[in-house]
Amino acid sequence: MGKDKKSNIPPEKLELYEKLVAANPEIERKGATVPYTSLNGNMFSYLHASGGMALRLPAGEREKFLAKYKTRLFEAYGIVQKEYVTVPDGLLAKTNELKPYFRMSYEYAKSLKPKPSKKRS
Repeated sequence: MGKDKKSNIPPEKLELYEKLVAANPEIERKGATVPYTSLNGNMFSYLHASGGMALRLPAGEREKFLAKYKTRLFEAYGIVQKEYVTVPDGLLAKTNELKPYFRMSYEYAKSLKPKPSKKRS
């Protein structure tokens, strides 16, 4: 397991994800190898090693997003993540168009029950 903490994510995808997160000043990007955002212990977006972006959306909005962008639920590690949509690459490049969905995802995370932090004090 002597793997260094280097991300395999394509740099241009990482840049676009960081640009999206930066467009929302109150949201902090976390994660060294897997960049993600979370609130109260609930993750609401992340960038997979493949460079694919997963975004957690509430029921109703999730289905609209899937239909509008002709995409599907995010699949990672052999599991379909029921609350996460796959953000198409073309949309990831359009920060302004993606921003309202990112915001919606953040608001949805606010509504979820906080999870206890795993951080050691």
